[in-house]
Amino acid sequence: MSNSNDPRPPPPHPEQLEGDDTYRYLSGLGNSFSSEAVPGSLPVGQNSPLLCPLGLYAEQLSGTSFTTPRHRNLRTWLYRIKPSVTHEPFHPRDPPNRRLVGDFDDRSTTVATPTQLRWRPEEVPRAPPHVDFVDGLYTICGAGSSFLRHGFAIHMYAANKSMDGCAFCNADGDFLIVPQQGKLLITTECGKMLVLPGEIVVIPQGFRFAVDLPDGPSRGYVSEIFGAHFQLPDLGPIGANGLASARDFLSPTAWFEQARRPGYTIVQKYGGELFTATQDFSPFNVVAWHGNYVPYKYDLSKFCPFNTVLFDHADPSVNTVLTAPTDKPGVALLDFVIFPPRWLVAENTFRPPYYHRNCMSEFMGLIYGIYEAKADGFLPGGASLHSCMTPHGPDTKTYEATISRLGDAANNEPSRLHGTLAFMFESALVPRVCRWALESPSRDLDYYQCWIGLKSHFSHDNHDGDDGPATTGDDKDEKN
Repeated sequence: MSNSNDPRPPPPHPEQLEGDDTYRYLSGLGNSFSSEAVPGSLPVGQNSPLLCPLGLYAEQLSGTSFTTPRHRNLRTWLYRIKPSVTHEPFHPRDPPNRRLVGDFDDRSTTVATPTQLRWRPEEVPRAPPHVDFVDGLYTICGAGSSFLRHGFAIHMYAANKSMDGCAFCNADGDFLIVPQQGKLLITTECGKMLVLPGEIVVIPQGFRFAVDLPDGPSRGYVSEIFGAHFQLPDLGPIGANGLASARDFLSPTAWFEQARRPGYTIVQKYGGELFTATQDFSPFNVVAWHGNYVPYKYDLSKFCPFNTVLFDHADPSVNTVLTAPTDKPGVALLDFVIFPPRWLVAENTFRPPYYHRNCMSEFMGLIYGIYEAKADGFLPGGASLHSCMTPHGPDTKTYEATISRLGDAANNEPSRLHGTLAFMFESALVPRVCRWALESPSRDLDYYQCWIGLKSHFSHDNHDGDDGPATTGDDKDEKN
């Protein structure tokens, strides 16, 4: 049992399969789990008995409609000391966070631009002012609408303070959080998770959670999806194994606090706006739970990458960790793709990423190291956006350094890409960019310059100059 005077998690139970010295987790993605902080607190044989064990309330949290096909149906039963409905009415939060967007059709806050965009890392604010995760969250771009239950948003956050006396609930969609600097200790209604840079955490729609900063200020990236949930991608011809393994995803085990908490605040994001309601108890009062709709985390170092072993550069989709599919096969509302340490062995091949125009839109971030396609300017904690059909690819320095090794036998030797971890949020939807992101002092206005230095290496026996019209040996002067 746990209470406000004893914040430690309960002793491990047999079902707690993974964990470090402090936190215990359940292993697997898409599993139906059960966990109890007090033995005997889960009902046996039914979900909602007339009287639950230990006098608890039964409450279901549905992540899909009741009639969603069983293989995609998500729900969890929570057995709690008081039900979550026990709170005062919601009111608009004062002060609001005006840098959050949930409807990207609003042209007063967002802009359409095909320009390649890049941002330097946002400085973590020094206290004072004190900024927690809720106040430090701000939208960069997105598409669609949380009201229409279709679309996505990409946010970043920078915080220097733990959430105190409040919990956050996102009614709009699922959060996928990528910390870049600083650990996150996330308390959810299912239990606690410690998330380090190099790991990700998914908080499904509707869960209440609080973010503590155990080792000081933190910053990172957040993707949000409306009307869908993340899942593992299909492996196709790869087979049954590879990429992210379901067994490496970890969900928390039951933990609760029962002390009275007068004035405790629930901050709810609804339609991109924030609302608050007060109650006299912690929302983390779930003594036991069972179901398949749960928060989870994943260590990106456990990803098993696949790569070309003879020639040419594989498409980045082969590095997909999680996907939120649309109704169209093979087309994602949002993919989460990583570029981890790996071996490069392709022969007679330009090994950095190729130049590209994509019907998908690509938002990239860098957790640590140097990204293989950008020798300069793309820094850990920074970001870039290449929207639908906007050209992008290696910068001048990377291209010239790569082709300068042409003819060098070592160019075909295997090399290990190490000390780097970049990622991409990729979507079939065309994003609009928030005005404050375009006007941010962190925006790199000279980003386009990284390609301006690319020069022509074209040579042709019949045309050595640069001033005349391009011709081929088959060109003829035709007259009627």
